[in-house]
Amino acid sequence: MIIKPIKNKKDYQNALDRLEIIFDSKKGSPNGDELEILGILIEKYEDEHFPIGFPDPIEAIKFRMEQLGYNQTDLANIIGLKSRASEILNKKRKLTLEMIRLLHERLNIPTEVLIQSYE
Repeated sequence: MIIKPIKNKKDYQNALDRLEIIFDSKKGSPNGDELEILGILIEKYEDEHFPIGFPDPIEAIKFRMEQLGYNQTDLANIIGLKSRASEILNKKRKLTLEMIRLLHERLNIPTEVLIQSYE
């Protein structure tokens, strides 16, 4: 097992190729240990070179509602009036701090996502 830092695209591609070869290795075996370390190195490289930002707050709410099978009435039960829920979903009204707290608690959407500015 030769482990080295991933410094460029070529190193990254080589790491991905090796990961594919040893992907089904058993935990605790030499290849399993290499797989674990390689995964950490690949993740670090991807975090630095391919950062993924947070989603739009309203899109995150819509996505979570879809996951839970919620409709606009369900959202209204969380944040107040049905008309307010409609305005939020159509981006005609901004989220308030209290709404952010409620959405975080009840829909389990990270506050870091909900506090972002949006158009």
